[in-house]
Amino acid sequence: MPTADNLVNVEIESMITECQCFHCHLPIADGFNATALIYNREQPMCCYGCQAVANAIVAAGHEHFYRVRTEASPTGNEIIPKILRETQVYDNESVQADFVRQLSDNSREASLILEGITCAACVWLNEQHIASLKGVLEVQVNYSSRRAWVRWDETRIKLSEILQAIHAIGYQAHPYNPDQQQALQRKERRNQIRRLAIAGLFGMQVMMISISLYAGAWSGMERNFENLFRWLSFGLTLPVLFFSASIFFRSAWYDLLNRRVSMDVPVSLGIGIAFLSSVTATVRGTGEIYFDSVVMFTFLLLASRYFEWMVRQRSTESVERLAHALPLMANRLEGDSGTEEVVAAALLKVGDVISIRPGETIPADAEVLEGESSVDESLLNGESRPLHKRVGDQLVGGSINIEGPLQAQVLSVGSDTVLASIYGMIERAQADKPPIAQLADRIASRFILAILTVSALVASYWWFQSSEHWLEITVAVLIVTCPCALSLATPAAISAALSRLQGLGLLVKRAHAIEALDKVTHLVFDKTGTLTLGKPVLSEVICDESVDRAYCLQIAASLENYSEHPLAHALIRASTSDHLPVKNMSNQSGGGLSAFIDDRQFAIGSVDFIESFAGVKVNPDWVYQANEQNATAVVLAKADKILALFILHDEIRADAAKLIQSIKADNKKILLMTGDSESAARQVALTVGIEEYYANLKPEQKMARVKTLQADGATVLMVGDGINDAPVLSNADVSIAMSDASALAKTSADIVMLGNRLSSILDGLSVSTRTQLIIKQNLSWALGYNTCAIPAAAAGFVTPWMAAIGMSLSSLIVVINALRLTVTRPGQN
Repeated sequence: MPTADNLVNVEIESMITECQCFHCHLPIADGFNATALIYNREQPMCCYGCQAVANAIVAAGHEHFYRVRTEASPTGNEIIPKILRETQVYDNESVQADFVRQLSDNSREASLILEGITCAACVWLNEQHIASLKGVLEVQVNYSSRRAWVRWDETRIKLSEILQAIHAIGYQAHPYNPDQQQALQRKERRNQIRRLAIAGLFGMQVMMISISLYAGAWSGMERNFENLFRWLSFGLTLPVLFFSASIFFRSAWYDLLNRRVSMDVPVSLGIGIAFLSSVTATVRGTGEIYFDSVVMFTFLLLASRYFEWMVRQRSTESVERLAHALPLMANRLEGDSGTEEVVAAALLKVGDVISIRPGETIPADAEVLEGESSVDESLLNGESRPLHKRVGDQLVGGSINIEGPLQAQVLSVGSDTVLASIYGMIERAQADKPPIAQLADRIASRFILAILTVSALVASYWWFQSSEHWLEITVAVLIVTCPCALSLATPAAISAALSRLQGLGLLVKRAHAIEALDKVTHLVFDKTGTLTLGKPVLSEVICDESVDRAYCLQIAASLENYSEHPLAHALIRASTSDHLPVKNMSNQSGGGLSAFIDDRQFAIGSVDFIESFAGVKVNPDWVYQANEQNATAVVLAKADKILALFILHDEIRADAAKLIQSIKADNKKILLMTGDSESAARQVALTVGIEEYYANLKPEQKMARVKTLQADGATVLMVGDGINDAPVLSNADVSIAMSDASALAKTSADIVMLGNRLSSILDGLSVSTRTQLIIKQNLSWALGYNTCAIPAAAAGFVTPWMAAIGMSLSSLIVVINALRLTVTRPGQN
């Protein structure tokens, strides 16, 4: 009895001949003898490179690749030393700066373009092979873009080893760059246009012949002419079927091999059944032919998918502009001479000094050393007004210098820039699927199975009714019920919404945030750096009589030098003395910090924290003085004595009060939660119009209050900026970090604000509501269309060509409806 392996051997061997290479299908030279053991049998190879590739695939346990591939694999490259030399270049840190992100001390992430990807089996093979490498932490390959995201442990495996492993199975990998991505998109567009042109050109000829056949059936036609027209239709349909429609059959075949059912399965069945039936009728010289339906359906479906592709490109064009925002060249100043040299922007290094003329695009993140100007950052953060920049201010790569010349020092390049970070987060958000999208996918997959079941029942019914139109009705059911619109309903809206929010200055990191924003009932705001500018100014220092002002500021600045809090920065700016060395730093989040300076322990922080540390009370008159000014009080102490109280003021953001009023008008509840003093919290709350506020809260207390709200059924949006806000940002239903927030806060938040407009939060709530409405409209339309079309088609009232038009229009309606999200509405930038 034959084994499963033997059956596999028979199946695989049927695809090639004895004189062909089993791996790449190229001819084998006379006298050359190389083989590889595949499925327990020695298979012929054309060269030692293919032999090495095949052995690598088998050794990795991926023999199944040879069963599911649909065309020859790329040939192996025998010049291994050359590959080693080329890939080892990518281990150089300066080379990696442009495309590798350092996630932690050892973890790295890179985006690669894979060449040689021809089918879904190639994607499967690459993912399986790369994931099996020791040290690779995660890998994802996108079939549509031919891009791979690889994350690895630098201490266990090098990037060059990953590239070599990819090369070992016959593919080429190189760093992603936007120009190559554009080239791939242009190639895809050309292929779509070719398929569409062939379907249109030959389809028109078939349709003209069909008109003649319909007219002949009405008024009479000689049998010879009728047969001639049938065979002409057959011949003209072949290019459409085997070139234009091959994309549907190939996709359906991949899905069936992987035991999945996609929308291309009923499409392929409809086209295939109609074509085979027409061929049978043509050969017999009698019966209905449907060549016109085959070509028209193929043309209309390709046209709708092409327009969908164009619309998707438009909906993400603002994101794609980010990838091309950096200029190709930069003006670098050389050494002490200040000689200006034009260099490639990719060659800039951290510490380089660059010159930026008015009208030029800033080539990298930098800090202004000389000059004063206005900078347009609208592409990055949605700010319509230029931002004023002076010495010490930071410039974001990709923004445009408007007025005066600037000299700046490069702070970050390549994948470490703000622009690269924004682009990467947007791409991941687009790949992420919110719950409603996952639900739509599940509905679509079950709907396809239902379509196939209904089609089989309809075909059986009309067949047993002895109807001559049973095939036409069955094909119409398969075509009219194709769930293209259902599958596009949610992704099209989410993609358009992400693009729109980015244009409004909100960078969505997790796609579920769009759905969550629409359900928000409570908004919780931090104070410092959120409702205020986060740039407090030291207005007064009250010192103990035993110390002077300069000494207290020096100690305070030395301690706060290790903090990222805005209050710390204010104290550092106020001190004119050098920082003292600090040892044994201890930090209590939301309270303060302590450390040793010159073998004496000091602490700085809130009144409660300092009283607990020093064991003595802060002078009530000092605290009263700060409260009277509605200011923030920061206290400095040593082990047993209060040394000074610093009074700081922070300016409230200009649009904070307007935002609060607008949110109230939408019947949402607003709370202020801060670790600051009661007086400072009250002053800000009263100014902006917040009735409910909580002061002197530690991070765990903030989180406890948010969890209490959630337990009562509230959906909470948290807006914050500090390290102490990170736990709350992570636990809220949806969260927004300010543009100047700490790195930890941005990591914890679902959305990062790119500009300084608090009103963009209102825009986000509005876009979220519109997105959910459009998703519901799309799903209702898609389900309603199919619900109405199925009975009509099953009853024989819909012909295949009518079904093709209806299906194509339903998909276009869904995509165009989603595109409305990208249109600017009154009151939005």
